[in-house]
Amino acid sequence: MAITSRAAVLVESKKTLAIEEITLQDPEAGQVLVEYFASGICHSQLHHINSPAPRTPSLLGHEGTGVVLKVGSGVTHIKEGDHCIVTWVPRDISMNSPQLAPTSYECRGEKRSAGVYTWAEHALINEQLVVPLSSEVETAATAIVGCATVTGVGAVMGSARVQQGDSVAVIGVGGVGINVIAGAKIAGANPIIAVDLAADKLEFAKEFGATHTINASKTDAVEAIHEITEGGADFAFDAIGGPITTPQILAAVRGGRTGAGRGGTAVVVGIPMEPIQLPPEAFPGGEKHLIGSIGGSSHPSVDYPQYIDWFKDGELPLDKMITTIYDGLDKINEGVRALQAGEIRGRSIMVYK
Repeated sequence: MAITSRAAVLVESKKTLAIEEITLQDPEAGQVLVEYFASGICHSQLHHINSPAPRTPSLLGHEGTGVVLKVGSGVTHIKEGDHCIVTWVPRDISMNSPQLAPTSYECRGEKRSAGVYTWAEHALINEQLVVPLSSEVETAATAIVGCATVTGVGAVMGSARVQQGDSVAVIGVGGVGINVIAGAKIAGANPIIAVDLAADKLEFAKEFGATHTINASKTDAVEAIHEITEGGADFAFDAIGGPITTPQILAAVRGGRTGAGRGGTAVVVGIPMEPIQLPPEAFPGGEKHLIGSIGGSSHPSVDYPQYIDWFKDGELPLDKMITTIYDGLDKINEGVRALQAGEIRGRSIMVYK
């Protein structure tokens, strides 16, 4: 039987999101109907909202927690009544797997297709984007696992594979950057260097494992990283993804030496929105490595339970990362405005119930 719910809908570039009624049918094969508890508000969604030609209308949000109301045929890893994490990272596919089939919803009398969306009170989601969550775990704190945590912690564990004793620098310590720092601490990295332009964010980064902080508005970040690490970091992460920060992480990692081993690894975690120029001599001359990380190179069906275990053990303080909580879907535009203005120190979420 169909249900009526509400969702935040992007109807025009750079405009206020509209809160619209949507109709969701019973899940078909391979689909799950979820009622949300909470959703994270991710900075990457600003790229879509502010795009000069976004796909409209569209539903947004890609990290959240909820409870399963119904499952379609063939869904065996989760059942009605289970709590779950909703994520944009497929939980169990291979490079040869087909593209995920979209789900559908009805709005203003028209049937439309959708992928993942969490800025809504309910959603019909492909089962690959739903991961079981113990009902004993706090649902608000874990709303950020499906993007901020998998992107940040995953970049450390899955993409870079940081080891104990490695030196790590992180440029940009917002919601994703503090997860990179937390992951580096769990991995046993030392030192862990946080770089940002905002003093309050740098101070906040210390709560998650930063051993050193650099205010890039006052200090040359690359020089400071080389001084702290005595020659360059083993790993440097760009949690922003831009024409200034990506060249900085490449310059911040140590160079290799002929016959003496490889150089450091620069990891691009943020989403570049414009071309980036890099010095070509850094690659053969310094034997440096530049890699991208998407979704932390993760396997959610395995990695998410590990993140939750670290949260329960106190090693991954997801609750402390959430600095702003909005009460319900009607506050989404307030949350988007605050994120756009740089007012969010860690991660912000909406709580629905």
